[in-house]
Amino acid sequence: MKIDGTRSHDRATELVLSYYAAFNRADWDGMLATLGPQVVHDLNQGARETGLEAFAAFLQRMARHYREQLRDIVVMVSPDGTRASAEYVVHGEYLVTDAGLPEARGQRYELPGGAFFEIRDGKIQRVTNYYNLEHWVAQVGA
Repeated sequence: MKIDGTRSHDRATELVLSYYAAFNRADWDGMLATLGPQVVHDLNQGARETGLEAFAAFLQRMARHYREQLRDIVVMVSPDGTRASAEYVVHGEYLVTDAGLPEARGQRYELPGGAFFEIRDGKIQRVTNYYNLEHWVAQVGA
């Protein structure tokens, strides 16, 4: 299918792919541009954060502790373009010890993950991320 931007489904697919392309470039402003001002962010096995300021702070924390690239990204979108999901593989390096986690020594890891999105008014309004934290700890803690 050619994505021509004339359907809600196509626009939502492009939006989610833009979000991940910005992530892979470490373009935090580009990522934030895809989000609504009151974006809800459900962290994996963690708290819910709301708003662009909280999301920007999360990105800065992540950039300090991890260097990551997402590969093999597959995006699935509802026909009306209001819901989307993505599956991917995280290829990362653990740079600086994150509170409550094993000591960082530059360990590399590869981890499948996924996310769910709510889309409204041409912006991502909710991001819910999932990955297996125990699998990650086993890779970096060994």
